[in-house]
Amino acid sequence: MSSFVWHPYTQMKDWPKFDVISKGKGMWLYDSHGNALMDGVASMWCNVWGHSNKELTDSMIKQTRKLQHSSLFNLTNDKAEELAEKLIKLAPEMYRVFYSDDGSTAMEISAKMALQYWHNIGERKKTKFVSLENGYHGDTTGTMSLGYVPSFFSKFKPMLFPVLRTPSPNRYRIPKGYSFDDYQEFCLEKIEQTFSKNNNIAAFVMESGAQIAGGVVVYPEGFQKKISKMCKKHNILFILDEIATGFGRLGSMIEYQNQESIPDIVSFGKMLSGGYLSLAATLASKKIYDSFLGEYKDMKHFFHGHTFTGNPLACATALTNLSLYKKYNLISKIKKRAIQIQSRIEEISNLDLVGDVRHKGMLMGIELVSNKKTKTQVSPQKRLPQKIFTEAKKHGIYQRTLGNIVMVIPPLAISERELDFLLDGTIKTIKNIAFHV
Repeated sequence: MSSFVWHPYTQMKDWPKFDVISKGKGMWLYDSHGNALMDGVASMWCNVWGHSNKELTDSMIKQTRKLQHSSLFNLTNDKAEELAEKLIKLAPEMYRVFYSDDGSTAMEISAKMALQYWHNIGERKKTKFVSLENGYHGDTTGTMSLGYVPSFFSKFKPMLFPVLRTPSPNRYRIPKGYSFDDYQEFCLEKIEQTFSKNNNIAAFVMESGAQIAGGVVVYPEGFQKKISKMCKKHNILFILDEIATGFGRLGSMIEYQNQESIPDIVSFGKMLSGGYLSLAATLASKKIYDSFLGEYKDMKHFFHGHTFTGNPLACATALTNLSLYKKYNLISKIKKRAIQIQSRIEEISNLDLVGDVRHKGMLMGIELVSNKKTKTQVSPQKRLPQKIFTEAKKHGIYQRTLGNIVMVIPPLAISERELDFLLDGTIKTIKNIAFHV
């Protein structure tokens, strides 16, 4: 079968054809030949309950028969209203919800909201952003600027706006002469210095709890909290990205609550709808929201909107998804599965190619190196992503790398037995490709 599809983040020359996935059931994907693959990356980190969950699909069908889409431009719908109320109850000190279609647009909204906030209150010099090195916030122009991963985005640098960047506390790759505690303090000092030297900073932007696409960097305890305090001290807005880290991925429902760091603006996505429909939400505090109120002639209202903002079908699905967290006590189950992952880390770390294993909750990144002592990365000529994908398939797993990092990010509701299958298959995959790297 010929294909006209151009696949994301894929060297198309390497792939003469792709497996056609025809159905999903539970933690498994089935191709057109009936072969089963465990969804080891939660369909790009968004799936919560597995595929074809009856409660979610029934909710979608019910809503489809009632109202598929209606604009939020001068109208509203009951599902958008109900979901907004639910999110405000879940997210401490947030006040209003602005809907969008995906994580990138949600973070674009965060940035625009921050800039217009300062404009609305008359502080028009505050226009600059600060973010962590190797942070990732999406693939649109604004989010590439905010979260600049050089290997992804260097080709697009001419179209990006300048952002001040500070070091990220990567425990595995610390500059010579530093202990990890020293390096963490160095990172925080750089943020403090950046804040002190610049009086035009609108906001500091970071992923909440951990960086994922930029290398799976789990923040040390207290790191995010200290940044939050610095933002308040210097009158800088604190923007958090929980697109991939919220709703249980790191073991807590609202990660910023776990980090004791209240933001001014926070965005959610991916698992918001259980991974079934495209939906994201940007939440703002009362201080932010109130600055947009005024007479029409003042033009303070937020200049942003999407066709499918507050889509009732997606919102209905999200409401059902969130209700299932409580019904099935999911966060408690995630903590048990996280311990199960933790128990296998030593075994994985001892594999020949493994330089480092980084883990929190239902997130694990396994960094592969060609030399453990020097921490030398595997050469791109070895085509590691393709080798991992192809070998993992032999062990019944759909797995994808981020460069040299093997990602283990299963659907959150995975069972103990299924998680062991995934971890066993990951270990076999890394062992077997060691002969070809």
